[in-house]
Amino acid sequence: MLKEKMELGRVTLKNRLVMAPVDLEKSDHGTVTDEQLSYYEERTRGGCFGLVVIEHSFVKPNGRATEHQLSVAKDEDIAGLAKLAEVIHKSGSKTVMQLSHAGSAIKKAQVAEEGISPSGLASPALASDRTLQRTHAMTHAEIGDLVEHFALAAERAKRAGFDGVEIHSAHGYLLNQFYSPLTNKRTDAYGETIVGRLKIHREIITAVRDAIGEDMILGLRLGAADYMEGGNTIADGVAAAKNFAGAGLQYISISGGLCGSRPKDKTGAGYFGDASEAIKKAVNIPIILTGGVQTSKDAEMLLREKKADMIGVARAIVADPDWARKALAELC
Repeated sequence: MLKEKMELGRVTLKNRLVMAPVDLEKSDHGTVTDEQLSYYEERTRGGCFGLVVIEHSFVKPNGRATEHQLSVAKDEDIAGLAKLAEVIHKSGSKTVMQLSHAGSAIKKAQVAEEGISPSGLASPALASDRTLQRTHAMTHAEIGDLVEHFALAAERAKRAGFDGVEIHSAHGYLLNQFYSPLTNKRTDAYGETIVGRLKIHREIITAVRDAIGEDMILGLRLGAADYMEGGNTIADGVAAAKNFAGAGLQYISISGGLCGSRPKDKTGAGYFGDASEAIKKAVNIPIILTGGVQTSKDAEMLLREKKADMIGVARAIVADPDWARKALAELC
């Protein structure tokens, strides 16, 4: 489905433009609000996006990252999510829900009880944050429970009418914490080697696919490299992408690992392009690159340089609701 959309159009960017997720911080108790519906309706009008990725949404209450984060953790969320999917579909775009658990990135203000993480460790980038809630190393029973909740959340997205789901393993959240050797010090099957650190991902991918069936899109956002001493490298990102591509994903969206989505030492358009380019060469599924894209020329350049197959734009679209329409007009 995604490859078909990518091959359409006379210009490179046509149908390769992805509306990447941002934290809108406007939902009330995790529910979809009128403000959110208006935000997506205004920016998707005209059907300029090949794919719209909804902001990261928590699959369990103990994985809530922020006070106003969108929820896909209970059946009561489905009605609001259905309205959101309908708004986007009216524009002619496809849309996927991004499923997430914050792990050790939770804050005391959002989660009152002790939280869960691979090894009870916070990301080095957050180690001095006193607002974080304490976490403990997950038991095998808790891992199994988490896998089930990702699958349940994916099923809710399906019932709400979304075209698919994206599993979030980037920016220092729980699955990224399993992937990174800086936060995963486990000595069981879920740690030690990169294969072990990816085991929970494979289990979630399998469970989610079983929940949504073969006809829906299944992608994964990968914090390919941590860009931190002792953390994951681009070579690790290539190995992870090969592992995931073999599990039946339709695409992988590349971003930062424990360094976050906007690291201080990386600037310019497509600042994770070093990772996405290496991964694109290693796998045969579409690769999305997001980060620092401000203009249509930025996006076109990254595609021509073969940094990725699709380009995600987030902050520029927040600033200018007409960004996508202007971008395509400039290139036609």
